[in-house]
Amino acid sequence: MPPADLILTHARVLTMDPDHPRAEAVAVGGGRILAVGDAAQIATLAGPQTSLIDAGGRSLLPGFFESHVHVGLGGADLTHLHIGHLHGAKDVAAAFRDFAAANPDAPLLMAQEAHYDILDHPTTRHDLDAMIADRPIAMMSPDLHTVWANTAALQAAGLLHGAVMPHGHEVVMGADGLATGELREFEAFGPLIAFAGEGRINLGIATGEEPDPAPDPAQRAADTALLLRGMAHCAAEGITSLVNMDGNRYTLELLAQMRDNGQLPLRVKVPFHFKPHMALDALQRASDMAADFDDDWISSGFVKMFMDGVIDSGTAFLLRGDPDQPGPLFAPERFNQIATQIDRRGLQIAVHAIGDGAVRTVIDGYAAARDANGPRDSRHRIEHIELIEADDVARLGDLGITASLQPPHVPGAMDFPSEPTLSRIGAARWPDAYLCRSLAEAGAPVAFSSDWPVADVSVLRGIAAALTRQPYAGARDERLTLMQVLRAYTAGGAWAAHRDHVTGCLRPGLAADLVLLGGDIEAVAPAAIPDLGVALTICGGRIIHDAGMLGQTA
Repeated sequence: MPPADLILTHARVLTMDPDHPRAEAVAVGGGRILAVGDAAQIATLAGPQTSLIDAGGRSLLPGFFESHVHVGLGGADLTHLHIGHLHGAKDVAAAFRDFAAANPDAPLLMAQEAHYDILDHPTTRHDLDAMIADRPIAMMSPDLHTVWANTAALQAAGLLHGAVMPHGHEVVMGADGLATGELREFEAFGPLIAFAGEGRINLGIATGEEPDPAPDPAQRAADTALLLRGMAHCAAEGITSLVNMDGNRYTLELLAQMRDNGQLPLRVKVPFHFKPHMALDALQRASDMAADFDDDWISSGFVKMFMDGVIDSGTAFLLRGDPDQPGPLFAPERFNQIATQIDRRGLQIAVHAIGDGAVRTVIDGYAAARDANGPRDSRHRIEHIELIEADDVARLGDLGITASLQPPHVPGAMDFPSEPTLSRIGAARWPDAYLCRSLAEAGAPVAFSSDWPVADVSVLRGIAAALTRQPYAGARDERLTLMQVLRAYTAGGAWAAHRDHVTGCLRPGLAADLVLLGGDIEAVAPAAIPDLGVALTICGGRIIHDAGMLGQTA
């Protein structure tokens, strides 16, 4: 065996490899893991040019696998105003005015993390006009499914007098025949995002289509910068791989250019987004993306869909919802047909499903695909599963459906307030809400993520949220153990994304993707885990983040 390029030693190594779960040191060479073992054994692999890092008893894990993120949108989000910590019109207005003064040339002043009750009443354009009337301003809800805009913004985006929208997307209109300012779902506020200059990076989630006309070099450079900014932010949190849950061929082409130029810091998987307006033959685009992008750094191979919206805006599909609630975005019979065709192509499926009605529709579709095509290693996924009927819990395990869950989304666990979500669900349904342990015990593979920028991308904060969440009245404790949570953020995520042959655990031959924490994660209270911080992030053997915590080498 050749000498190692890098050795990390005197660490508390949690490999996520069930055959060798713990070690003291890891040797890296050629971008791969050469060996994992005790410090003395690994020391024999050092050569004159080997870099030695003394971990000083800190936890060393596989690089975190972010299973559901929107990295381009997150890169844009980092440039926006953040108001999640504010409440009331006075404080929000002051923040907007300060942001406006600091950004005199911004076409749109966008605020993020505007909770649905941030103004204590339903927000209208008039509320925002009272804050700033002479410039376009808007607020995005934390779940990214609703935007509230002032009159100037609605005029600039061509939405003041309404617009025809696909099913499930709505420019809410007032009695005066003008838009109220509330824009529900991605295509409704897409024109506003395009006006802000972020439309191309938003296409993957809004329409699933490609930029038209083709972006010029300056536009490609601007979009590349947003992706790189987002990935750098993820790297600082210990993330080495991510599933970008929106995208198109354009996104993959930008990533491939970064890879070819030596700029790509992380491993990225990108879907084809199948929208309700598309015909079945559009799935050939998904197959082509899967064939054209499939290496250790960039891959596709799956189709993303939305089955409903979100609970707080009333766009989630519930089995016992109001008679006038929105139905599923795909009729069950059509979804069965689509899922069967995707599965027949050998592609994976990932569907956003929040309400119990949406979740059941997706489960039924996956079962129909399996009945038609036979069982295979599909690893189809359901994203979020915020509410699920008790009878459907066991079906995930029986069908091998991955539960792609977000610990930071649980109301009251991290940044999301308990209200209005819990009241909208109703106390009688709290035992069916935000299940983790129940799904895992039923045999469903579990992968954890943040859905950034919906929630903070910090994995350490997500781990703490998963371990410290409290049960709702009448509901069981849905917490997993520390090791189960860590697996869901590493090996579980890699497996769920069909990337376990590349990364996800520390085993010789796999990619040298590692995260060194600022301390021993097993020795601190769960609430203190975020305080550990990330000391080093290593992807493909390259240090892509160094917090300067290490005082000495071995």
